[in-house]
Amino acid sequence: MFRLYRAMMIAFCAAFAAASATAQQAPAPITLTLKRSLELALQNSKDIKLARIQASVADRVAMIGKADFLPNLYVGSGAGYTYGIPETPGGRAPSVFNVTYTEQVFNLPLRGAAKEQQEQAKAQKILLEDARNAVIAGTATGYLELVKVRHSLELLKRESDSAERILSVTQGRANEGFELPMEVTRSQLTKAQVTQKILQLEGREDELETYLRNQLGLAQEQQFDLSADDLPGSAEQEGANLVAMAMENNTDIRLAQSDVRAKEFRYRGEKAGYLPTLELVSVYSLLAKFNNYTQFFQTFQRNNFNAGVQVQMPIFSARTKAAVGLADVNLQVAKASLENKKNQVSADVRRKTRRLREMDAAKEVARLQLQLAQQNVGALQSQFEEGKTNLRDVERARLEESDRWMAYLDATFQRQQAQVELLRTAGQLDKVLE
Repeated sequence: MFRLYRAMMIAFCAAFAAASATAQQAPAPITLTLKRSLELALQNSKDIKLARIQASVADRVAMIGKADFLPNLYVGSGAGYTYGIPETPGGRAPSVFNVTYTEQVFNLPLRGAAKEQQEQAKAQKILLEDARNAVIAGTATGYLELVKVRHSLELLKRESDSAERILSVTQGRANEGFELPMEVTRSQLTKAQVTQKILQLEGREDELETYLRNQLGLAQEQQFDLSADDLPGSAEQEGANLVAMAMENNTDIRLAQSDVRAKEFRYRGEKAGYLPTLELVSVYSLLAKFNNYTQFFQTFQRNNFNAGVQVQMPIFSARTKAAVGLADVNLQVAKASLENKKNQVSADVRRKTRRLREMDAAKEVARLQLQLAQQNVGALQSQFEEGKTNLRDVERARLEESDRWMAYLDATFQRQQAQVELLRTAGQLDKVLE
């Protein structure tokens, strides 16, 4: 008996220690507001980090194009065995040691290509801003939907209790012969439908929680509560104002404008390819006698230096003509794309503005339906207390009220989602952070 008692105590202590360790390891739940969630998402988003890296790569590419117009200094050696006139495959005299300096001064085709790359680097920064907007929109939508889902689950759990009471009353009346079996089946169906909705919403809740943890940089075991925040009032704007704002701030339009500028730089540069080019050049060479210079030249000088400019005047260049034609076509395509993008964004803003107004109307309808259902519950409750109606009718009214609550939550979320989409299209998504 003592051994059994001792074994039970050891098992109890081990279980208690394991539970204590688990409680210590699990982080305490935190409460997140919409603004705080967006701040965390912007700090920890992997998409934003990737966009920053891509912007940095574009900057480096632009620096490579610009490097030709900066001083470039090279050292090297062309020493080697020669038989006959001493020269290297590049046409220069073989040397033990040489220093070369080059710098482009006037080369408009090359400068046009460099400016095109610089404009493309600026476009990459616009894409970085677009990635930031995508994170804001996704996080805000996920946050607001999770608020709706959790609230809906609370309503469904109360709805499940009402469905259970209705089923119990109906089964009792059926056993007494006051209800048809069909009514029992109908009550069972209502209970099963509520259970199905709960399971569906619990699955969606898990998906949204996982998504927000990844976006916000939280641990997978971190539990969090949400404040029932709405979008800030500063996010409200008139549709006409949003169209004008979209023409200035929409990222798709800004990208198209940047592409037009890049193609203009390239076109102007290629068009100037008929002009001469000018480059600063300077070479110092240290020659060696073992390359037989004395056999082919009257005098030999070990140290050699020359400096000057290299000018090239194009007389006939088939490549320049083809490059100008290609650059012109690309520029026309970019301009047409910009006009199409402006028309598309303008139409999108108007369409999403109309949809937002429709969502406002749908939300008001859902609110009034909810209010009517609440008033109906109140009336039936009073009748039940007076003995004028039965419990089943009251619980069915509560089910109807719960359904109207969920419809109102859905209408509210759809309105919020439409507002976020409209603000993103108009380039005003930062208002969500205010």
